[in-house]
Amino acid sequence: MTNSHSPQPGNAATTANDHAPAAAAYAEVNGLKLYYERHGSGGRPLVLLHGGVLTIDLSFGAVLPALATGREVIAVEMQGHGHTADSDRPITLANLASDVVGLLDELGVPQADFLGFSLGGLTALQIAVTRPERVGRLVLVSTHYRQDGYHDEVRTPEWGSPRLPTEEDFAAMAAAYAAVAPQPEHFQDFLAKCSAAAHADLPWTADDLRGLTAPTLLAVGDTDFVRIEHAAEMLRLIPRAELAVLPGTTHMAIMRRADLLLPMVNRFLAE
Repeated sequence: MTNSHSPQPGNAATTANDHAPAAAAYAEVNGLKLYYERHGSGGRPLVLLHGGVLTIDLSFGAVLPALATGREVIAVEMQGHGHTADSDRPITLANLASDVVGLLDELGVPQADFLGFSLGGLTALQIAVTRPERVGRLVLVSTHYRQDGYHDEVRTPEWGSPRLPTEEDFAAMAAAYAAVAPQPEHFQDFLAKCSAAAHADLPWTADDLRGLTAPTLLAVGDTDFVRIEHAAEMLRLIPRAELAVLPGTTHMAIMRRADLLLPMVNRFLAE
């Protein structure tokens, strides 16, 4: 099913990331050459799943070194993102979740903790709903479970909204893609494909959240895509959940708030 190998010296997988992964490799999973990195060691692994159109470094560069202190971290770049080439297959949560579980099978990891941001949070939630035995603890950052969980100006973009990515954010996404993607010229097509995936119907019901067995930490910014009221609804539905609202924090900034996130996440994962 799969075949892992390390990137060759000098290619993008070993030179493009600022955080110098302890081990970077690819695994053949579901027809993809899925890029992943392993950092740190010890305890139950923590799987990091990035946001849409982002990379490991753009999503987690501010927190990854600290998260990998005293534990193993497995960071994945999902279909079409970063070093992982896109394919003709649609980007769906079912496909992305299957890829992540397939990678963990390849690595011999029967259960892990998960930290997912935005699209990565949706993917982690899909795994927790459909494969609960694979999830120890669950951290969902800027994650909703119904489309109306987003503010209206995000669902129907009003580009003057402070909640939305800035020109600088889009420039950073494009630059990161150009630096490491197997097909850098594919960026605009990939952006459109991700946008379509972001507006697709979500597959869960309130009962799915009530059935979650993993202890769950929810984190949103006070100026996030996700409505605070929706995050509070998720808190009420998920049996073993906690909610953190980060002050003065947008969707694109939340994973850079290491000063606020790291103490909460480390405390939660250590319980």
